[in-house]
Amino acid sequence: MLFITSRMPTHNTEPELNPDFVFDLGNNASSRAFFCCRRKKTDSYEEIGSKALLSAIKESKHRQVLLYIHGFSNLPETVFKNAEEFQALCNKKKAGEVLVVPVIWPCDNDLGIVKDYWDDQKAADQSAFALARMFQKFMEWRASPEYNPEDDPCLKRINVLAHSMGNRVLRETLANWCRYDQPQGLPLLFRATFLVAADIVNESLHRGKVGELISHASRNVVVYYASDDLALRASKVSNLRNAEASRRLGHTGPEDMDLTPNNVYAIDCDDVNTRYDPPKGHSYFRSGDKKGEPGVVFDHIFNTMLTGRVFPSDEFRKSSILTLQRT
Repeated sequence: MLFITSRMPTHNTEPELNPDFVFDLGNNASSRAFFCCRRKKTDSYEEIGSKALLSAIKESKHRQVLLYIHGFSNLPETVFKNAEEFQALCNKKKAGEVLVVPVIWPCDNDLGIVKDYWDDQKAADQSAFALARMFQKFMEWRASPEYNPEDDPCLKRINVLAHSMGNRVLRETLANWCRYDQPQGLPLLFRATFLVAADIVNESLHRGKVGELISHASRNVVVYYASDDLALRASKVSNLRNAEASRRLGHTGPEDMDLTPNNVYAIDCDDVNTRYDPPKGHSYFRSGDKKGEPGVVFDHIFNTMLTGRVFPSDEFRKSSILTLQRT
């Protein structure tokens, strides 16, 4: 499995590639650089470099790419396990359609959820600098006549799925990318951006807020939320310590849909989230009632990637409720 990470290795061989890349799990400070790697097997990785990773994606049989940005308190092998589950579900739906590429940022491995939470918020913000460089590097590669000549351009469609605190990583990454590399505005890079159980304030996507940049870089932005998400309930309590009392985007959806850009959609997942992920109701976007069988949230995500539209039968619809009754 190909992956990108801002997590430091135990031994950094820059500028040379590291054939035996080992995550430094005791260090949750983000690297100043990003590393493009391949997972060979459990706990065995090699650094291959950005050009090799991008070329491998271009040459793959898959029509689309899904960048998966995980949530807080997830160590690398947990992320890979979740990404493999999502990849298997995609393959089951339509082989050769979607290639899942995890983006791993340095969560903490300390004991205690509150300590982890604050450490991970800092790591999420720090990772934004390295990951913004990742997007700029991609733009340079895509425009390169050497790697993408006119008669052989890269035609992959790019999507991104951010889960939980991964939404903070995405938001801050795009803000840094705009600030330092794209001051005239972000390019339309993503076909679809899926914000699942987003651990950011629910005004984040409003016009004039920093999260508005997510809609600038995306054709469509889909917010999946559930009011009984217990992990986000704990997140809200934790954020009170930082004088941030606003509800989370993954609890309520956007605070006011009229204040969001026109390409933002909201999907209520209350009917299925705790059923798919008991008791927390936080990771409900992969399998449904049975491991390896897609749930209705996954179905909606996959169909959106397949069609390029959030509600193909109703172009003016902005919100919906997902139930166990598939339509």
